[in-house]
Amino acid sequence: MSVRDRLRVLVVDDMSTSRGLIIQALEAMGISDLRHAADAQGALQAMKARSVHLVLSDYNMPGMDGLGLLQAIRAEATTRGTGFILITGRADQQIVDRGKALGMNNFLRKPFTPAELRACLEAVVGRL
Repeated sequence: MSVRDRLRVLVVDDMSTSRGLIIQALEAMGISDLRHAADAQGALQAMKARSVHLVLSDYNMPGMDGLGLLQAIRAEATTRGTGFILITGRADQQIVDRGKALGMNNFLRKPFTPAELRACLEAVVGRL
């Protein structure tokens, strides 16, 4: 069984269009175990209900931003080892550095192509 067949991914973005585009790209790669949330609180609840291997989260969301979500994930023993990719249109060095300090596995700058998304994922989970 390949990585893509076993991989459980959670996509977190407050913009339904962005969520849909990311999910569509992941499905095109053959990743089928996908969940999604519209905000960080929804993501944390979804992760309590069923663990995931990887979270792809937007940075700019109302309430808790993507780095706040990452910090919450790393603070819990049950989710600490979950892979985390930050997706942002504002890949300022300060955001990237803070994400790395919090344990971010990778980041992807918007807009991105499906090939860039795949390369970003493979850098975290291995060849799909």
